[in-house]
Order: sequence, then C-alpha cells, then structure tokens
Amino acid sequence: MSDAFNHSLIAIAVVVLLEVAVVVRILLRPHRDPAARIAWVVVVTVLPLFGLVAYLLFGEVNIGRRRVERLRAVLARVQPALGSPTLDAADSAVTIPQNYRHLFDLGHSISGFHPVGGNSARLLPDSNATIDAMVADIDAARDHVHVLFYIWLPDNNGRKVIEALKRAAARGVTCRAMADDVGSRTLIRSAHWGAMREAGVRVAAGLPIGNLLLLPFKGRVDLRNHRKIVVIDDRITYCGSQNCADPEFLVKAKYAPWVDAVMRFEGPIARQNQFLFATDWMTYVDEDLDELLRRPLSMPVSGGVPAQVIGTGPTVRYSAMPETFEALMFAARREIVISTPYYVPNESLQTALCTTAFRGVDTTIIFPARNDSWVVGAASRSYYADLLAAGVKIYEYVGGLLHTKSLTLDGQVTLIGSANMDRRSFDLNYENNILFYDVALTADVRQRQQEYIARSQPVTKEMVWAWSTSRRLWNNSVATVGPVL
Repeated sequence: MSDAFNHSLIAIAVVVLLEVAVVVRILLRPHRDPAARIAWVVVVTVLPLFGLVAYLLFGEVNIGRRRVERLRAVLARVQPALGSPTLDAADSAVTIPQNYRHLFDLGHSISGFHPVGGNSARLLPDSNATIDAMVADIDAARDHVHVLFYIWLPDNNGRKVIEALKRAAARGVTCRAMADDVGSRTLIRSAHWGAMREAGVRVAAGLPIGNLLLLPFKGRVDLRNHRKIVVIDDRITYCGSQNCADPEFLVKAKYAPWVDAVMRFEGPIARQNQFLFATDWMTYVDEDLDELLRRPLSMPVSGGVPAQVIGTGPTVRYSAMPETFEALMFAARREIVISTPYYVPNESLQTALCTTAFRGVDTTIIFPARNDSWVVGAASRSYYADLLAAGVKIYEYVGGLLHTKSLTLDGQVTLIGSANMDRRSFDLNYENNILFYDVALTADVRQRQQEYIARSQPVTKEMVWAWSTSRRLWNNSVATVGPVL
C-alpha cells in the first residue's frame, strides 16, 4: 500500500474515533432531553467534520470554568442579603390567593426571591414612551442608575439613554451600564461607549467574545445575556421585552416596527432586579456591590402589587424557564393568553399548552406573521397543526414584528419579561421576568394583548392543511433540528 493510502486510512480512523468519542459524550451529558441527544448524534454522524466542529462550538451549555467559578463566588457573597429583615417584612406582607401561591413558590425555588408587596406599576404605552420614561427617571436619579440591555443601538433612543447617563454621572450619580458583547457590539465598538466612560459612566460588556480562536476553550460561543434591566435609586425598575433602540430597529428594518411591552415598577421589587444586575456586573467587573444590596429599603412593604423577579440562565437550574411557563399553563382555569415572537418548545411545553386547551381553558397564543428568524418561523409553524387540533387559538400579528413576551392567567396573574418560548431562552440565554398578581394591572396587559389580536390574522385548521407539501416538509424538517437551534 502507498503512504498516501495509509495516511488516508489513519485520517479516517481518527475521525471515526473522534465521532465515537463525541457521540459517547453526547449520550453521557446530564440535563439533556432525548430529542436533543438524537439531534446532535445525527448531526455528528451524518456531517462528520462539520458536526464535530459544530458540537465543539454549540453543543454544550458552558460559559467557561473561570466565569462559572467567579459567578458562584459572587452568588455566595450576595446570597445572605436575600434574607435581610426588610425583604422578609416585604414577603410577610404579601397576600396572594392560595390557588396561585404555588406559582410564586416555584419562582422562589429558581431565583431565591420571595414575592414582595408594596409595589406600584404601570404598563407603558409604546417603545418611544418607554425610553422617554427611562430618561426622565435617570434625569431625576439621586444615588445610582443601573442599566443592562441585550441590544443597545446608537440610534435615536439609544443615544437618548446614553446622554441621560452622562448627565447623571456629571451631577455625581453613580451610573453603571452593561450590554451584551454580541447583541450590542455596534455600540460597544463605537465612540459612544468610550464617551460614556470618559463622562464617568462605568461600563462593562457581558459575556465578552474576546479571541475567537480561544472561544471553544472558554465556553459556548452563542450563550448570551438577553436581559433588559433598569434600576434607579433602588426603588424604580423596568421589566419587559424592549431593547434600548428605536422601534424602527435599523439593524433589521424590514421587519419594523418592533412591537414591545414594558412595565415600570416602583417598590421593593426593584431590589430583586438589583440582585440580578449586581450578580451580572460583579461576574465581569471587579467591584463589590454588597453594601448596596444590604441597604434598608426606604419604602413601604405592605399593600400594593405582589410581585417576584424570576431570573434564569445557563447557570441556573436546568429547565427553570419551561417549568415556569408550564406551571402557569396548568394553573389556568378560565383563560390564558400568550404573546411570544419565538416558539420552539420542548416536548413538555408543547404538551402543556395543548393540555390546557383540552381541559376547556380558553387558550390563545399570538406570534408575529413575519419572523426575523426564518429558521424559528418555520419551526414554530410546524407546531400549529397540533395546537389547533387541541383547541388553541393562534393569531399572527401583521403590524410589524411582535416582540412582546407576555402571559396573562385568568385575568389575575401576569408574567412579563425577556424570555421567549424557545430553546435559546430555556437553555442558552440569561433572562429576567417579573411575575405578579393584580387584577387591574393584568387587565391592562390583557387589553394590550387584545390590541395585538385586533391587528392579527387568525390561523385556522383549514389554512394549515392547505399548506403545500413542500412547505410542511420544510417546517417539519427545520423543527427536527429544533433541539440544536
């Protein structure tokens, strides 16, 4: 045999051994559902070299050993502050009906936060009004301003927040601004980022990319901080789906306007978002915020809206976000209405949504008619037939890209925040949401959802069955690799 033939045999043997080793690793990895294992085994075996590289970059949920160690150290340091007497008082003052208490118990098991009372809140009218409200609160800040966004663009609204932070820093307010290194790369690599730093705003990039060649050894490349958090003077916080950008969203303008929903909260709930921000900040910045987290709350803790922050991510309990969605679905007795731009569920979530409708609960879900991710859009539609067969009402919003992540339950409970009903939000992204019990506020969110429905097209069984064979084949094929999206 020639040397070239021998070398080819050796190369083939090495690739086969690597494939076997990776397949064994896939089968042994903990916290992975069978569908994800099967999908990755297929990718690695059918596309040998490409599959091996893809698994190395995207196959495992890992932010890197050093980051995990630092995050654990930060959490261990701030954990005692969760049991402060003031927060305990806020918890004991909460009145939540017994039939919903288990939902907040589940939230506590995820993030360690009890529901707290003494809060007021309002749903903001639209994206521009949200930015204007944030700017007004930043301009009125006296002690500190903390902001964290997944996407922060140097457009009109993005610059409004930048200038407000610079003004606040100039008058002595401590300002900390954090943005995801990928989602906000345009801003972070622009002159605006440096200008904020020069003006006295402390800035940091979340999950920094760094050297691309070292990424496979530092952690999975596509893990992102998807949170949207604003905390002002430890008493005001914002929560919702909106990034810091214009609704025209110039980076994906053809899908505009992006339609979001954000709520402004005032009260002890701000301290819980403060914890999320502080743990993210201290993971990447060598600055101790312990004292801030231990300050007495200077606001009433009784009455008001009972609310709870639920923060999830790849270093939080496995399956925490789908557990939350499923618990809310199973708690519904009369009605549940959901809006989400991205729907790539795991099997248990899809089953929970269908079961909710089968139980006779009026079940509605609203998607965007045009999705900025053609892959996710196709995968989402592969689930339509089963949802419709179960009695779920499906609407597709046609007034832009519906980006709102909201869930209302029986007109009394609301979940609002950054998490989508897809595997990225379940496994890969750091997310923040607020769960609250309040009839009046839930009515406001439910009215907003109704406005979305009014601007949507209903999807019927007949429409889905009329899809061409090629379209159904495409949707189902994409959904098959959903576990690796």
